[in-house]
Amino acid sequence: MTNQVLEAVTQRAEELRALGTSNEALGRLDDQAAKVLRESGVIRMLQPKTYGGFEFHPRDFAETVIKIASLDGSTGWVAGVVGVHPWEMAFADPKVQEEIWGENQDTWIASPYAPMGVARPVDGGYVFNGRWQFSSGTDHCDWIFLGGFLGDDEGKMAQPPVLMHLILPRSDYQIVEDSWDVVGLRGTGSKDIIVKDAFVPEYRVLQYNKVVNGSAAREAGLTNPTYHLPFSAAFPLGITASVIGIAEGALAHHMAYQKGRVQVTGTKIKDDPYVLFAISEAAAEIAAARSALLDNVSRMYDLVASGREVTFDERAVGRRTQVAAAWRAVRAVDEIVARSGGNAMRMDNPIQRFWRDAHMGLAHAIHVPGAVFHVSALTQLDIEPPHGPMRSMI
Repeated sequence: MTNQVLEAVTQRAEELRALGTSNEALGRLDDQAAKVLRESGVIRMLQPKTYGGFEFHPRDFAETVIKIASLDGSTGWVAGVVGVHPWEMAFADPKVQEEIWGENQDTWIASPYAPMGVARPVDGGYVFNGRWQFSSGTDHCDWIFLGGFLGDDEGKMAQPPVLMHLILPRSDYQIVEDSWDVVGLRGTGSKDIIVKDAFVPEYRVLQYNKVVNGSAAREAGLTNPTYHLPFSAAFPLGITASVIGIAEGALAHHMAYQKGRVQVTGTKIKDDPYVLFAISEAAAEIAAARSALLDNVSRMYDLVASGREVTFDERAVGRRTQVAAAWRAVRAVDEIVARSGGNAMRMDNPIQRFWRDAHMGLAHAIHVPGAVFHVSALTQLDIEPPHGPMRSMI
């Protein structure tokens, strides 16, 4: 299938690139940047065809997010995060799908999935309360996925913990303005969310364990292999793709800047073998990170397309590959920025924005390597990893 979304993004590349400074100044995506994303169709790439989606191969989605992020980090980040949500919405009750997409197939869904709320059971559903951070692109979304724990009759977390993803309309939650003041990815508008005593009907709830173990997709009767990817492969994909795209953008601006640059010593960059070596090494590292991410998701897709379930061991190694790709790309950005000179750090030079965005993206929870690397090493030593938090991101 031709990736017409990538073609549409490429045709409007200069427009997206030029909006980067506006996004950062606003602390959210400029309305025009959001309009370009809507018109290109990137948020519908993983959306079910029954509601105007394309059901693309996840590799196509990742490549498109990489391209957008290479033009502007915040726009790419929102495309990657918000673009994954229709993938999970495909598992949800048809009633809530109709509520969201029935009248407007370009309706966007925000998150976060972190279980920062408690859902107390009542007749027909739950009463939900909580506060969440980091709701990327939320100003342009009309619905939201929020992570929460099942509560008891008193509203306290039930034991043992049961995780859920609850789906709420914009009228049921508050976006906290001025809650996103950070060093990088400022244009993502990843603001706090507050929910107070919202009633969430049962049909707007997904059980987290069913999303993770794949039974939600099977129960929904979905046949496209894209929907049978492990959650730990699909959810991080857009985020890591955006970080790698940001690295590509940093490299592109660095190359353009260095082309005619003369160092204080009087040496032209084109005549400095040490800088040229560093540039080439960084370019190779960023390209390798891209290849690793795309190959990883393609292998996952091929496994589920063959009808085989992805094992825990394979998921652990896949997560290690994804995390390592992000770190590899950002380390390469550090190498080229260190050789860009002091003028690269001026606020009117895009290099510094891409550098800040790359590090902010690396700080996301899915890029923390500790437990992921620990667990993947244990699985390859044929040792059963401990249950609990160490396995939660795999």
